[in-house]
Amino acid sequence: MTAPTTNLQDTTGSNSMTQSPEGFLQRTFRAVGAENLSLIIALIVIVAIIASQTEYFFTARNLLNIGQNMAVVGLIAVGMTMVIVSQGLDISVGSIAGCSSVVCALVVVEFGTVPGGLAAGMAIGMVLGLVNATIITMLRVNPVVATLATFSAFRGVAFLIAPGGRPVGVLDQNLAWLGSGRFFQTEAFPGVPVSFVILVFVAIAGHFVMRSTVFGRSTYSMGGNPAAARLAGINLTKMKYIIYSISGALSGLAGVIVTARTSSGQPASGTQGLELEAITAVFLGGALLAGGKGTVVGTMLAVVLLATLSNGMNLLGIATFYQLVAKGLLLVLAVAIGQWRMARAEKAQAKLTAQGKA
Repeated sequence: MTAPTTNLQDTTGSNSMTQSPEGFLQRTFRAVGAENLSLIIALIVIVAIIASQTEYFFTARNLLNIGQNMAVVGLIAVGMTMVIVSQGLDISVGSIAGCSSVVCALVVVEFGTVPGGLAAGMAIGMVLGLVNATIITMLRVNPVVATLATFSAFRGVAFLIAPGGRPVGVLDQNLAWLGSGRFFQTEAFPGVPVSFVILVFVAIAGHFVMRSTVFGRSTYSMGGNPAAARLAGINLTKMKYIIYSISGALSGLAGVIVTARTSSGQPASGTQGLELEAITAVFLGGALLAGGKGTVVGTMLAVVLLATLSNGMNLLGIATFYQLVAKGLLLVLAVAIGQWRMARAEKAQAKLTAQGKA
């Protein structure tokens, strides 16, 4: 009696030891996600190629510079993730950042208050986000058309509020610290960029909101099935106002960072093209144009990939024009992959439904 029991225990222990690596790998795969895993593999390949061509890539200063350079796009991309998951789109985020950059500079110059400039920049971004939400909800204009119109209008507003339509210079060291300051800087260590730390905190907060709050679950619901979300009691109009205001505020914060880095309020230079990079990052991170899918983690991995690619091209002396071509192709590829995944999922669902009826 004792011997069979012992053998059974040994066999069970052996099986658990054999299955544990597989279980660990499966759990890791589920936690990371298929889309994120492919991003990590792509990032590793890009890093390997760049590092094989230049010895400067893995220096501490260069790696930290990548973190600093991704802060502006990353902040906008966090808000854009919420917008796209909710089945929306905001093409005007670069123009919002331009308006916020100018407003921040004007407030700091006129009143000498950096916190006031920061608050004003984020506030104007939030207001412009609410303008987008109003056009979309009240006038029932498609988000692409609405924000394409405000992309142009907000860019014009940025030039109108800038005296003479020129950049507003601001030489405040406290403001400059937000854009180019470093934590833990020593002679041997270049320090962690302040703007990168801000991005990390915003990304963590965004991930928590989307994954662990009623607001986040409601955002996924309204993107995945708006009719069902409305029947479940979700106020879609209110949600759109909140989502676009958050996106606008984060775009405003990005504009403040641009002002801090360039020591001037920039109506266009420094904020132009940010919308393309942010949208590319969100789609590369696994979001779908149809809404209902996407994560802040995936978006941040895509931002790192884009920043690494841009940094590598600069180190290798590749012209900026080729970088624009590469980012455009990445956007097309990301959307095409997303559409293919959606079509495959719909086909699989239809097949299961047919089998169930049979």
